[in-house]
Amino acid sequence: MKVGIPLSHERHNEYEGLPTVSGPLTHFNEQGRARMVDISGKEETVRIAVATSQVTMQPSTLQAIRSGEVGKGDVLAVAQVAGIQAAKRTSDWIPMCHPLPLTGVNITFDDNGEDELYIEVKVKTEGKTGVEMEALTAASAVALTIYDMCKALQKDMVIGPTLLQSKSGGKSGDFTRS
Repeated sequence: MKVGIPLSHERHNEYEGLPTVSGPLTHFNEQGRARMVDISGKEETVRIAVATSQVTMQPSTLQAIRSGEVGKGDVLAVAQVAGIQAAKRTSDWIPMCHPLPLTGVNITFDDNGEDELYIEVKVKTEGKTGVEMEALTAASAVALTIYDMCKALQKDMVIGPTLLQSKSGGKSGDFTRS
């Protein structure tokens, strides 16, 4: 059974030379339908994932965030809570994710002093599956919340890229973006 959507020729060329997946697709059952992978036989290990995102905006918008002058309130405090909630509820958003007991979520902010706000999310658990999706979901929710809190000041903010920077623990080993 063929699964997926064919890409146009131009779009396909964007992916030439990138690593490909080998072996069976783990999230499909014998009928070619989606399934949640059974992790009951996996070992529990400490799992950590770090994801980043950014929001690019006008200097005046960043200044309003930094000085606490946004009408909806403390942008970074609200975004931080949104990110923690998103990490905890990732399995409600991403269909094949397992609900995980997270042992920690830390969200930090930085900026370039001009027009870019940087977001870093670190998620940790002791479990049978990784927390990459929780970190990526949290980083996305933080960026979206910043947009929501500031959209009255500026509607053309740009979110992203949102990236997995590193992950550790588990059978597949560690990953660090180079």
